[in-house]
This record gives sequence, C-alpha cells and structure tokens, in this order.
Amino acid sequence: MNTSITTIDEYIESFPKEIQVLLNKMRTAIQKAAPKAEEAIKYGMPTYVQYGNLVHFAGCKTHIGFYPSPSGITNFEKELKGYKTSKGAIQFPLDQPIPLELVKKITSFRLKENKEKYEAKKKPA
Repeated sequence: MNTSITTIDEYIESFPKEIQVLLNKMRTAIQKAAPKAEEAIKYGMPTYVQYGNLVHFAGCKTHIGFYPSPSGITNFEKELKGYKTSKGAIQFPLDQPIPLELVKKITSFRLKENKEKYEAKKKPA
C-alpha cells in the first residue's frame, strides 16, 4: 500500500496506461451514480464517501477490484454471475469490458442504503 498517494488522480497515474483507462472508466461510472460523493483514499484505494463509505475500487494485477460492501454484492447476485466475488469484493478481469451500467446500479443502491441508514440515525427514538 503506497501511503504517499493522497488523491485518486495520483492513484490512477501510478498504473500503466491501459489500466489507467479502466480505472478512469470506473471512476466516471461511480461519479455518475453518486455525483455528490466525496473522493478520498482509504485503505490505500479510491473511495467514495456520502453518508459514510459508499464504494471503493482498485487496480490489481489481473483485474479491477470493486468493493461495494456485502450488501452491494448480495443484492446483485444474478447480475454478478460470471464474475469472481467474495463477501465484499467483485473482480472485473482486465481482459473483459467492465460492466459500467452495473457499477452505476450498485453504487446507486449503496447511496440509497447509506442515506436510509443516515436518516434513521437522525430520527429521535
């Protein structure tokens, strides 16, 4: 984990050009789904924050990792068939197109989920 990287631009620029293209596509898809989310580097990865952490993504040797929390995976199980997933991660292989519309749907879902949790906490008991 490179702790000297403090912005998503720096993070993306640290990869080879062909991976930069894919990372920028992920970034754009997430920004379209959550235009008011703040960008940050958390856990050494690009992170989007609105009402808490929304999603993270990362460049890896053989794939682009997308980390939408467990709920972002379980709620899209059918659409994610064919991709390697774990409790909180999805792997999009570098040799296949990234399903950007699905990335947007999952990000939108996470935004709605975070907002509902945030608003529930604000309500008096």
